Amino acid sequence: MSDIDPDPADFGIAGARLGLADNATTGQFLNHSYSLPEITETTVEALLAASADVTGLIVVQAPAPVVLAVADAHPEALVFNVAAADDRLRGDDCRPNLFHSVPSFAMRADALAQFLVTKRWTDVALVTGPTPVDVAFADALRHSAEKFGLRLRGDAPWGFTGDIRRTTGDEVPTFTQKLGDFDMLLVADEIHDFGRYLNYNTWNPRPVGGSEGLTPVAWSAVVEQWGAEQLQSRFRDLAGRGMRATDYSAWAAIRAIGEAVTRTGTADVASLRTYMLSSDFTLAGFKGRPLSFRAWNGQLRQPIPLVDARAIVAVAPLEGFLHPVTELDTLGGDRPESTCTAFGE
Repeated sequence: MSDIDPDPADFGIAGARLGLADNATTGQFLNHSYSLPEITETTVEALLAASADVTGLIVVQAPAPVVLAVADAHPEALVFNVAAADDRLRGDDCRPNLFHSVPSFAMRADALAQFLVTKRWTDVALVTGPTPVDVAFADALRHSAEKFGLRLRGDAPWGFTGDIRRTTGDEVPTFTQKLGDFDMLLVADEIHDFGRYLNYNTWNPRPVGGSEGLTPVAWSAVVEQWGAEQLQSRFRDLAGRGMRATDYSAWAAIRAIGEAVTRTGTADVASLRTYMLSSDFTLAGFKGRPLSFRAWNGQLRQPIPLVDARAIVAVAPLEGFLHPVTELDTLGGDRPESTCTAFGE
């Protein structure tokens, strides 16, 4: 509905280009060279046709069905998903050649749930948009609420079809009143269509979180700790704008490739896959902890910043949430509950 903040033309790919430049800086000392041919198409059929001859290492910025189509069309390649957060790609629909640098919906939802538990805001309500990604994120929020002992007091779809910008002050208070009493209103609006209009318009004065308000993200322009400012600065010099979450995921995928090539001294896909899934692989991701891939589904472990438009509010995993291997595995699906069988774990 609103075109206040459209995606820039180089959304995502700018992060990959920065990762390529970073790889080249290290590679020049080892006689390693990197290239990044870019293929952009508007249909899955056109994309598969244009990439038919592509081999080796592939980075995909596309919705989940397209990511799966690319992975299935290139079974000998190692495919990196940088945009599709759908949990099914890490579960029943996982592929042995498919890795994920973008955090899953479950990881983001768990990060928010940990924050709510820490604040003792244990009563929540949920509003879900109509798109498939809205529904997928809402499912993750419900699962996280159950996992961390939150009480879901209200759960409703967003059903307004008119121009909510004109009637926000009238419609939203009445709509949220029907959801009962809650500490935070959770919003699943991944295309950012209506969620912004819920802030400051709930029946009772309550914070908003999820896709709007307090948002769990892979990255944000407000992340400045742990040396992140130098990454932000280099990205601004390259792209002329702030680094967004998908830019970061694309950067992380390219940098993971570069790190693996540097450590193994090879570009062989099977060797790189084995190394990336091993405990020897780590990636410095400017998030305060080393990043690594989960051996059971190819998901990149990473802290999740909880941010608003101007600042970091918290970073998950939060203190007190423990795990026998790494606290990063308190975010998203852990090994015992994984339904992914393609990785042989």
